[in-house]
Amino acid sequence: MKKVLKAALVAVSIASVVLTVTSCGNSYNSIKRMQKLEEGVSSPTTKEELQEAIEKYDRRAIDLVTTQAQEGTWYKILGARYLDEQLYGKAYEAFQKALEFYPNNANIYYYLAICAGYISNSTIDWNVHNDGSVSETKMKYLKVAEEAFQRALSIDPKYYRAMYGLGVLYIFEMKQSELAIPYLESFLEVQTKDTNGMFALAGAYYDNLEFDKAIALYDRIIELKPNEEKVREAEANKKTVMDMQYQN
Repeated sequence: MKKVLKAALVAVSIASVVLTVTSCGNSYNSIKRMQKLEEGVSSPTTKEELQEAIEKYDRRAIDLVTTQAQEGTWYKILGARYLDEQLYGKAYEAFQKALEFYPNNANIYYYLAICAGYISNSTIDWNVHNDGSVSETKMKYLKVAEEAFQRALSIDPKYYRAMYGLGVLYIFEMKQSELAIPYLESFLEVQTKDTNGMFALAGAYYDNLEFDKAIALYDRIIELKPNEEKVREAEANKKTVMDMQYQN
């Protein structure tokens, strides 16, 4: 049976922002109704009336867009605040609302994935079953995290934090380390001296019997000398991999 390698992980840190959120709740239809009442342009007929109505509705449209953009920003900041306070469920909900305003924002998908990962492990009832299987609820949030990380990368293929997050998710939560390898390799192409990524990728190589690649990464960590603890860990893991290599 394989020995288990130690792995160093990076904690996600979010800047704290204090904010009180007030939901505006303005819809396009309510703006139109207000327009009819306030500015009397419900049924323009002449060319002049049509032109006047267009100008007035344009002003209202600008107001609506500005209001909704601000509301979306508030939800993003609120989500970050909740995440900083480790209120992962509340943060998850806030980032979901933010996506309604910014559906192509890679950062929001990334933080939504982080929240889903925490939620998947936040309740005892969601832990691994006695037979080693993962509960349906836990897996639901792990799949949300996976999809959100992937969505972030589809929007921004160079988003290295999502590469790392997805790699860690596959290795430590979904137990599919073979899927982590390409993402962590891409991550290290950008973050060439990130030893946490090296530990994670080396572990994935080890799990998939790519011993030479794992040893090379541990040698790289030892060469970089990030700190004494990591050097000792890399040396111990390298020995484990070499022992396993000689047994096969």
